[in-house]
Amino acid sequence: MKRSTIALLAAAAVLAGAVTVTGTAIAHEAADAELARTLDAVLTDPRLDGSQVGVVVADANTGEVLYDRNGRTRGIPASNTKLLTASAAMHYLGADHRFVTDVAATAKKYGSVLAGDLYLRGSGDPTTLAADYDELAAAIAATGIRTVTGKLVADDTAYDAQRNGSDWAADDESAYYAAQISALTVAPDTDYDAGTVVVSATPGAEPGDAPVFTVEPANGYVEIVNDGKTVPAGQTDTLGISREHGSNQIVISGQIPVGASATTEWVSVWEPTGLAADVFRRALKAHGVKVLGKDELGTATPEGARSLAAHESMTLSELMIPFMKLSNNGHAETLVKAVGREVSGSGTWSAGLAAVRSFVATQGMDVARLRQADGSGLSRRNDIPALDIARLLVGVRDEPWYDDWYASLPVACNAERFVGGTLRTRMCNTPAKNNVRAKTGSLTGVSGLSGYVTDADGRQLVFSVVTNDYLASSVKDIEDKIAVALAAHTTGASAMAATASIPEDTASADLECSWRKPGHC
Repeated sequence: MKRSTIALLAAAAVLAGAVTVTGTAIAHEAADAELARTLDAVLTDPRLDGSQVGVVVADANTGEVLYDRNGRTRGIPASNTKLLTASAAMHYLGADHRFVTDVAATAKKYGSVLAGDLYLRGSGDPTTLAADYDELAAAIAATGIRTVTGKLVADDTAYDAQRNGSDWAADDESAYYAAQISALTVAPDTDYDAGTVVVSATPGAEPGDAPVFTVEPANGYVEIVNDGKTVPAGQTDTLGISREHGSNQIVISGQIPVGASATTEWVSVWEPTGLAADVFRRALKAHGVKVLGKDELGTATPEGARSLAAHESMTLSELMIPFMKLSNNGHAETLVKAVGREVSGSGTWSAGLAAVRSFVATQGMDVARLRQADGSGLSRRNDIPALDIARLLVGVRDEPWYDDWYASLPVACNAERFVGGTLRTRMCNTPAKNNVRAKTGSLTGVSGLSGYVTDADGRQLVFSVVTNDYLASSVKDIEDKIAVALAAHTTGASAMAATASIPEDTASADLECSWRKPGHC
């Protein structure tokens, strides 16, 4: 074959390849244009009239923006803020980070007597349970100590003394999802709702009896005022449980019919360090160790104190599961303070948020056009554009801890509570089921959904939807339609039909569904 013929065939092959690539590109452009029309149609929902909506969709691999509706406009992201906090915590603390709670002393031991104070020192663990304090107490008893002549000193100085976000809503003060933040605390359950107690009340045996109540963890720190009343079966159940402002007096009020199911509330405590000290003192007593002095809160353990017993938390990568799946605000805030302590030696919101800001800037977020006021998104001063959230989702994919971080995101329509999380009942019977992994967000008039989805052609996309100032009870189904449209997206076909299977959501979405304990999402 002549060289000219060979060259001609080679040129033809190159040209054919170029035509194929061009044709593929044109097909993708046409499909993306059709996707834009679908999303535009979804966003014509009249419930969005007068609201502010930011929607961005991008290619997860290249970062190319495929759809942008008000993406640069700032919006309150609610719990989508946790995406920033969680990624920065993984970066600065590391996936294998563990919090340590230990018991220490400087005093000498004479036989079974510790002649001085006993220090209980926290480092911010939000997962410490009453059972963990019991193990610490057993370890102290195993050293032979039976009497402590001094005080039980609760050392929470790893963090500052500011317990609540500066602008959290006052009417959330007793709510468990706005629990006070301390470096030394205790959780009542394995959702690890640190700084709270679970109060449950059931009807008495006869009408006129007071309700029967329980408190977890068992403690003498909170005072239960039982003003409730048992009434005949069939009457209206009005029983309520709430904490009085600025105190640890929890009031049971109203009526509960004979045979009614329990009324249960998760209630934050005032000054959680004191609750941890109370639970530990009770555990010491149960193991035969008597502390003669009173509890002293907020005093640092002296340098050089010897550690007598220690408890390590789960790893940070493991903590990410209850934190992100259930949108746990307390975890977010304690991680912000832990990051501040790690980076600058200061366990404060200001130090932690400065570090978060520095990290997300390295991931493509334009920090000059956003504001982060807390770690959880409970503050309404958080103001972040959807485009920057999408950029963060793209940027962190190259981080060594990304797989653990990605695994912590709620999964659409996965019934397992610690898999599906706040998305476990959403987008069922759609291409988004077990496909969409995203962080939810909810406040009154605020909704967000940001995360990852693989389209019908196998391309991974990132998306962020931030909606503010709507008056409807919920716009969650609009977010779901957007996510389903992305999951159904393919060249040569419209994804609009796939969104039709999402019914309108009329339930109130003022709070994350996981915050409505028990029995929700």
